Amino acid sequence: MPDPVKLPFLILFPLLSICIAARPVRASAFLSVPAYTAYGQPDPNGIQISQSVVTGWSSRRESVVWYGVLRQPGLLRIGVSLQLPPGQKVRLQMQCAGRKKAVSVEGSRKMATANFGAFRIHRPGTVRFELSGLARSGATYGSPAALLLSGSAVREAHFHKSPNGACPSVHLWYSYPPHSRIAAFYNEVTVRRTPLWSYYMACGFSRGYFGIQVNSPTERRIIFSVWDSGQEHMQRDKVDVNNQVTLVAHGKGVYVGGFGNEGTGLHSHLVYHWHKNETYRFLVTAKPEGTATVYSGYFYFPEKKAWGLIASFRAPHDGGWLNGLYSFNEDFAGVNGYETRLAEFGPQWIMDQGSSWQELTTAHFTFTDNGRKDRLDRGCGVVGDRFYLVNGGFVPETCTYMQELQRKPSGAAPEVDLDALPH
Repeated sequence: MPDPVKLPFLILFPLLSICIAARPVRASAFLSVPAYTAYGQPDPNGIQISQSVVTGWSSRRESVVWYGVLRQPGLLRIGVSLQLPPGQKVRLQMQCAGRKKAVSVEGSRKMATANFGAFRIHRPGTVRFELSGLARSGATYGSPAALLLSGSAVREAHFHKSPNGACPSVHLWYSYPPHSRIAAFYNEVTVRRTPLWSYYMACGFSRGYFGIQVNSPTERRIIFSVWDSGQEHMQRDKVDVNNQVTLVAHGKGVYVGGFGNEGTGLHSHLVYHWHKNETYRFLVTAKPEGTATVYSGYFYFPEKKAWGLIASFRAPHDGGWLNGLYSFNEDFAGVNGYETRLAEFGPQWIMDQGSSWQELTTAHFTFTDNGRKDRLDRGCGVVGDRFYLVNGGFVPETCTYMQELQRKPSGAAPEVDLDALPH
């Protein structure tokens, strides 16, 4: 049966560029996917993506790329609406499902449309739509506004709708005996994939977090941070001094400074070139002091075969032990959410005050709100005596919110003397 929507109808798509499938599309005649859901590749910062159009697209080496999940095989007609000044000409190419098609477009006072014709989708799954510039008479290849799709393959399609391109953050919440007085929390992390602007957090607790981060092509960090009390402000200079975390000590070469915009507190980091596929050890300790608690973050430096202090912070209005233990993967920039982040966590151990090490083998999986209906590329699992977290890449995962995971015990308690740790 022929498709009810013919190619000429694509000229109507720009009028509907704000419409997108946050939930599966069923019998829709077409689908318009806004440009603000696209990415620049290979350099994520090589173009500018605003709430309306892509701008600054002048390099032939840079492409505009969309991702979506097509759940039906069949015919797929592809177009792109774009702003192009009158008289300007461009030649654009669309690559999708193993095929490339190029068309020429001339600008006008109205929105122009590049109609690339029909592509055949042979099997369901994640589909990449790459728009490239081949030739131009003006300063840019135009300003794409939307990816335009029609045909039988569009039925049940899923595209994300958020102008924030970050993939969902994913978390593991560890189970431990109630009423525990946890003085130390130990965890290990093995990062399998290292896209830029990724944070793999090993030892999270109610007042802070501790992990490793990819900051640039040349810089990586160990990060330990603790939140101020109250959390009613986003700027630290507005936090009452009696609610502010204070520095007790820090390790050699460690930077310490305040932070805001995600609550407020003190941040510390050490520039350290950690490597993927290598396992790193983390340890957080808690020492109550009256109505405050001193939280300390220690990292095991494999090249030194020794534990080193990152920082110790005194948290006011606390006086308790470690609680709310968790780990996470985070895409903190949002410009390369199409890349997969993958890390393994464990084994996890805690030490109660005056007790011995206890292994934690149960965790529950959660994700941020954009992972509920918008982005389905978030998952978890168990490999040996470790849990793993995966996010990004636009590959749908089947893990459910608050899913329980159980790993096998390692049986090997941490070899660390808490009394001998540096201060």
